[in-house]
Amino acid sequence: MGGIGPVSLAASDDGVRVRAPGKINVFLEVGDVDDEGYHEVATAYQAVSLYEEVWATEDDEITVEVTGTVVLGDVPVDDRNLAVRAARLLAQTTGVRTGVRLEIRKTVPVAGGMGGGSADAAATLVACDALWGTGLGSAELQRLAARLGADVPFALQGGTAIGTGRGDELSPALARGRFDWVLVPHEEGMSTPIVYGALDEHRRRHAVDIAPRRRQPAVDADVLHALRQGDAGMLAAALRNDLQAPALRLRPDLAAILETGERAGALAGIVSGSGPTLAFLAADEASAIDLRVTLSAAGLHALHVHGPVQGARTI
Repeated sequence: MGGIGPVSLAASDDGVRVRAPGKINVFLEVGDVDDEGYHEVATAYQAVSLYEEVWATEDDEITVEVTGTVVLGDVPVDDRNLAVRAARLLAQTTGVRTGVRLEIRKTVPVAGGMGGGSADAAATLVACDALWGTGLGSAELQRLAARLGADVPFALQGGTAIGTGRGDELSPALARGRFDWVLVPHEEGMSTPIVYGALDEHRRRHAVDIAPRRRQPAVDADVLHALRQGDAGMLAAALRNDLQAPALRLRPDLAAILETGERAGALAGIVSGSGPTLAFLAADEASAIDLRVTLSAAGLHALHVHGPVQGARTI
C-alpha cells in the first residue's frame, strides 16, 4: 500500500482507498449493565489525526491483509476481523455476490482504547459501498455501522459528537477550533470487556461507599461548554473517564506515565477509552510539540495529533 498514490475519485481501476480516524473519549460515564449485558454510557468523542487506511480491490472472495506501524499482536485476518464483518454485512444487505480484497494499514494502536478496529470497519463500509456501486446513503451506512460495534458509527461520522446508549446513538457536538493532544501508546493492548469487568467488580466491592449512580448517564455541561468555546484549559478541567481507575488497577505502570506527562507540561492526561493508550491535552500546537519531545527524551513513544478531524473518507 505504501507505493499507491492518492485516489482522486471514489473508485478507480486500482480500487478504492479510504481512511478513517482513531478517537479519544474526552468524557466517558459508564452506567449500569442492561438486560443484554451491555453498559449504558454517555461519552464525548473526538476524532483525531491518527488514521487507519483501507484499500479495497475487487476479488472473488472477501479477504484481508493487515500491515502497519503499530504492534499488530493478534489482529485476526479471518471472519473475526471487524473489517471483514463489515464487508460481509454490506454484501448481504445489498445482495452483492462478488468479493473484495481488503488491505489495511494500521497506525492506531491495537486494543489501545482508540477505536482502531472500528475505524477499519467504517472505512471498509465506505470503500465497499464505492467499489461495488451500492450507493447507500449515510443514514443506511450508519445503521450498518451500529450493527458492527458501538464505536463504528462515530468512526464513520468523525468530528466531535456525543454518544449515548452503548455509545452508538450519536448527536453532534459543537466544537470550535483545534485541540492538540500527545498520545503515549503501549505495546501491550488491553481487553475492553476485562476493563469493564474490573469496573463492575470495583463497584460491587465498594457499593456501600460509592454514591448511587444516575440511572441515565450524561455528559457534563462543562465538557460541552469547553468544546463550544474551543478552550483547552476548560476541557482539561472537565476530562473524565470512568474506565480510567480500573485500567490503572490492571496496568499500574500507566499511573507513573500520567504523572510524567502532567509534570512535563500537559494540561491534563487521561486514559483513552478502555486503555492503555494515554492522551495528554496540550494548550496549543507548540506546547504539544514540546511535550512530545520531552516525553520522547524520557524514553516514551509519543505522538502529536490534533482534533477534531473528519470521519471515514475516500482519498
